[in-house]
Amino acid sequence: MLKVENLSKSFNGKLAVDHISFQVEKGEIFGFLGPNGAGKSTTINMICSLLKPDSGLIFIDGIETSSTRPQLRKKLGVVPQDVALYYEISAEENLRFWGELYGMKGSQLGKRIKELLLFFGLDERARDKVKNYSGGMRRRLNLAAGIIHQPELLLLDEPTVGIDPQARHHILDAVKQIAKDGTTILYTTHYMDEAENLCDRLAIIDHGRILTSGSQESITKIVGENRFLKVSGQFTAENAERLPGDIKELTLISLQDKEVVYSLPMKYGTGEFIENLNKSGFIIENLSIKEPSLDSVFIKLTGRELRD
Repeated sequence: MLKVENLSKSFNGKLAVDHISFQVEKGEIFGFLGPNGAGKSTTINMICSLLKPDSGLIFIDGIETSSTRPQLRKKLGVVPQDVALYYEISAEENLRFWGELYGMKGSQLGKRIKELLLFFGLDERARDKVKNYSGGMRRRLNLAAGIIHQPELLLLDEPTVGIDPQARHHILDAVKQIAKDGTTILYTTHYMDEAENLCDRLAIIDHGRILTSGSQESITKIVGENRFLKVSGQFTAENAERLPGDIKELTLISLQDKEVVYSLPMKYGTGEFIENLNKSGFIIENLSIKEPSLDSVFIKLTGRELRD
């Protein structure tokens, strides 16, 4: 449904998206997982033609986008990270406005508006001005506006940012149902749990580059049966680098000031590791353990946790 080939974009000489390629199959939720500033929103903006790529090609349903944008408009729905609503009018009026932009009218549009307001739990507040809505309600309405025309491909750019857990849960359930109803979804997020719970396949992106992509099962195989141990405290670089030699199969992943990350096979307990830290002169201030997961994959590929 969506194919991206060698896509790149620079701002002031700095690569924001660095020659990335990926493909989203019909009917799936494809996750774009990475920290803020990784290039996720820039990629979304190029796919929906808000930004012109420096290089690369984008295909939607087999059609190259640069020369056929009007033909593709009805196939594509976009829900931007910043809420794209008119606050001085009601939810119902917002949906009518966006529906008419897609050529909808009359009873068809009226029926669709009622369906969406009910689906997103906004029917009782349909005529209230959006400025009086909570952040979660605005996010739900923002999503409703993006699917008013029942697009074949939906681009969701961090749709749960800045909302409470209950509203977030509501939106995630809605996304699952939208996909179940047949819409293909590209979903960007920096929340590990969203990627794990929502996505059929995903790509991990950082500094504009796709580090790895595939199913969650295939991606987590990168770390094998290893846990990751992050130690913060007082130690010397020499001690940190020498420690793996004292414990069989312990691997140094990253070394920074007052913080070091090791990889240790699951078959080994952590007791020997902690004992060796103490013997090596480490003053441990904090120790965290990551089991095999998308988070540990990110640590393996970048040397740091996703929230960084």
